[in-house]
Amino acid sequence: MFDRKDTITVEKSAPGVRLDVYLHTQFPAVSRSAIQRLIESGDIRVNGRRVKPTHRPRAGELIEINWPAPRAAEAHPEPIPLDILYEDECLLVLNKPAGMVVHPAAGHHEHTLVNALLYHCKGQLSGVGGVARPGIVHRLDKDTSGCLVVAKTDAAHLALAAQFARRQVEKIYHAFVCGVIPRDSGEIRAAIARHPTHRKRMAVRDESVGRQAHTKFRVLERLEATTLVEVTMLTGRTHQIRVHFQFIGYPLLGDPVYGPRQTKRVTELTNYAPPRLMLHASRLSFTHPLTQEPMSVEAPWPDEFRDALRALRPRG
Repeated sequence: MFDRKDTITVEKSAPGVRLDVYLHTQFPAVSRSAIQRLIESGDIRVNGRRVKPTHRPRAGELIEINWPAPRAAEAHPEPIPLDILYEDECLLVLNKPAGMVVHPAAGHHEHTLVNALLYHCKGQLSGVGGVARPGIVHRLDKDTSGCLVVAKTDAAHLALAAQFARRQVEKIYHAFVCGVIPRDSGEIRAAIARHPTHRKRMAVRDESVGRQAHTKFRVLERLEATTLVEVTMLTGRTHQIRVHFQFIGYPLLGDPVYGPRQTKRVTELTNYAPPRLMLHASRLSFTHPLTQEPMSVEAPWPDEFRDALRALRPRG
């Protein structure tokens, strides 16, 4: 049973690009592995015939894609309270709390955001992300709080994912970093890839290995042994803000992976111990996929941020 059908005419030959890679650029919300399965099952055809994922698209070819109707989600609904900032028939934006995992994964099969969304939306979530990630267009790390947009329909999911892929979504974060940054603003351009030896970490790597990453920041307030910054993510790499600020010598306060030594030093100097990674997705701006109207949603600071500001402001 198919949910809908898309057709694409290849405008320009791409002799160095495989079909699965080409389609992933057209539908960035769909993983390459999912696209490969559709090609191999015959649900994706070129000029009406079955091909392999290694097929090289040529100008003028017609690619037909039959999207299967989403299967029932494997995660189970759970009545977990959600802080909803905006909601309509095709999407919602929520303020994710720190400590909540976005989707089920190894070691986190329950009490995730997906479990909460399945209960709140009563199953009305897009199926593009697969049964493990219904509605999930992008993600935040477990210990990061703030704005996260969720798609209720496949059309909204694909439209929002395209905006993220084209860097048309403005993502603003607030963070406390270790150390006092002397300049008022700056940019960090440094490629990011998996760490060569610590496979659960990311690192700044040579551009021949890593993917381009671009971060802007401005100082909001200089505090005791720390700085409060506003960060704009111009790309969306894993752990981008955490890795980039470690790279310039100011790791995020409370970061157990990229800044434990510097966080310990801040605590020694100020007697303030951060309860979590001090990173918050403050604002998300995008174009509504149905109305085409510009939207900007802000997530208020969590209590931990207000407490940190009071504790770290210089006395007197």
